[in-house]
Amino acid sequence: MQTTVLCQKDILPKGDDFHFSRSVLARTRAKALHDQDYYEIFWLHNGRARLVLDGTRLTLSEGDLIFLSPELPHALQGLGEESHIVNIIIRRKRIIELLERHPEMAHFFPAQSTAPVHFHRDIRQMSRLSSMAKVLEAAPRTTLHLEAFLLPLIAELTLETRSQFEAIPTWLSEALIQAEDPNVFRYGAAGLVAQCGKAHAHVARTMQACLGQTPSDYINALRMDYAARKLTGTPDSLTEISSEIGIQNMSHFHRLFRSRYGMTPRQYRVKHQKGVVQPV
Repeated sequence: MQTTVLCQKDILPKGDDFHFSRSVLARTRAKALHDQDYYEIFWLHNGRARLVLDGTRLTLSEGDLIFLSPELPHALQGLGEESHIVNIIIRRKRIIELLERHPEMAHFFPAQSTAPVHFHRDIRQMSRLSSMAKVLEAAPRTTLHLEAFLLPLIAELTLETRSQFEAIPTWLSEALIQAEDPNVFRYGAAGLVAQCGKAHAHVARTMQACLGQTPSDYINALRMDYAARKLTGTPDSLTEISSEIGIQNMSHFHRLFRSRYGMTPRQYRVKHQKGVVQPV
């Protein structure tokens, strides 16, 4: 699909640190993806929508909150009845400065070209988010007011994530730590389940309840993150990297990587590798 480029200099007036908008998504299929040089946060106020990435599609429902990094081609399409979206575009420099002071927030504002960060807000949480958004919408477009919105929101999300992980049983939390070892995750979900010492079905139910992920989803994310590090830090070929993480089918490797990072392993290497000569 064709990709167009949107630039913060064309959207943000001089002196503005963010742009706030509300809109109804068109239901027609996107003819092109758009790339961008800024950070973006949006949530679906009501209705359903489709987030289209290069090679994958995510169906979103009311209450879904998305953090998007720069240089991640995407498009949005409304589904069914009117899909109302609230969108905040943030000057890239402001997020970089924010992360220098609060590096623990890097999960919410990942490196360029990284897969979207996805949360869901229930009715009570959406009501609070809407109230915060109304204050931001009426405020001057300065760093002060931007951070007055962002910091409480991210603190809330961080506490929720921490509570979620604290509820994980000890046997699973220990297995998840072990699963970060390539000697474990190269065996896929079976490697993780073996570390748990429980039946696969029991592990799957527990992970779904605690993390909202299947064993395969969790392990594949570890595999792709490891592959991304190898792509940027070593001269290893794509075949060698795929084999090291336990995926022999290159088409499957490409599908998983594109789903995680929004581009092929080769594209990711070309964009991010610095000073390492390697065969592709």
